[in-house]
Amino acid sequence: MNKPILVTGCAGFIGFHICKKLLENGFNVIGIDNINNYYDINLKNKRLAILSKLHLKNQTWNFYKTDLINKDKLFEIFKEYNPETVINLAAQAGVRYSLENPSAYINSNIVGFSNILECCRSSKVKRLLYASSSSVYGGNTKIPFSENDPVNHPVSLYAATKRSNELMAHTYSHLYKLSCIGLRLFTVYGPWGRPDMAPMIFADAIINKKPIKVFNHGNMSRSFTFIDDVIQNIFDLMQKPAVIDQNFNCKYPNPSTSFAPNMILNIGNSESINLEKFISYLETEFGINAIKEYEETQKGDVNDTQADDSLLKNWIGDSPKTPLSIGIKSFADWYKNYYF
Repeated sequence: MNKPILVTGCAGFIGFHICKKLLENGFNVIGIDNINNYYDINLKNKRLAILSKLHLKNQTWNFYKTDLINKDKLFEIFKEYNPETVINLAAQAGVRYSLENPSAYINSNIVGFSNILECCRSSKVKRLLYASSSSVYGGNTKIPFSENDPVNHPVSLYAATKRSNELMAHTYSHLYKLSCIGLRLFTVYGPWGRPDMAPMIFADAIINKKPIKVFNHGNMSRSFTFIDDVIQNIFDLMQKPAVIDQNFNCKYPNPSTSFAPNMILNIGNSESINLEKFISYLETEFGINAIKEYEETQKGDVNDTQADDSLLKNWIGDSPKTPLSIGIKSFADWYKNYYF
């Protein structure tokens, strides 16, 4: 792949790490981010500063501060660089915030994503990888979550927008032969993580001896997935794009593949960890006992997520596997170094 790779959401948690991986491996990268204030923009700017220092003789890094809803600017960037690969990670994230500001999700996750698809079509992009979410499984209670399961009952607007992305991508894949892979990400954590997610919220509370709100009285579990695993999986998928499923049966359609070059894959650790256990690992690393306040489940939350990783393993021969003990240590070491 000699042409540049375009990454949206490059100042975000996962976007930063994939750009770093690409630059370190000699790829030319175009980064797009609107640097919104959903969380601390200083963290985003520090991520960008690291990327800007990774210039080597055989690579380039070009950053554009713009929004996905700015269709004209997007088309201008696509036309200038003509990327073969697009990794779309820009989105309005967060389940709970979607209860407060639904229009932000419609603008970024629906309108913005449709603009990305149109740019891919007009520029004849060969492959698109985009962030979906484990949230699309919604009201499903069958565990582990499989890509072959129906996902017709979202319990948050955020989840609904991500499922919409999967359907929109399939349409473009069918109509324009755009190779698409939807990445259903499961609770990604690690260094340079998002301050609105549980690991960062819990770490801040433990360090500052503030109460942690433990929802559903602690009866919650997640497939906590270490960032390095996620990035390696995306890097491998970028080099093994989706193809037409030659065995696809339209009478009995498989939700994870298609008669188009379109796939949906779980990117998650197959082990589901109870929230209390996760907190205990943080307590060990910081040497401080957490102050816990037990509360009811919040609207839009699900009690358990567990990833079936078999399709990902079958496709690239790998899946997230870093043990929580190792991942939490890496995260805690970074947290202490960054904030103290």
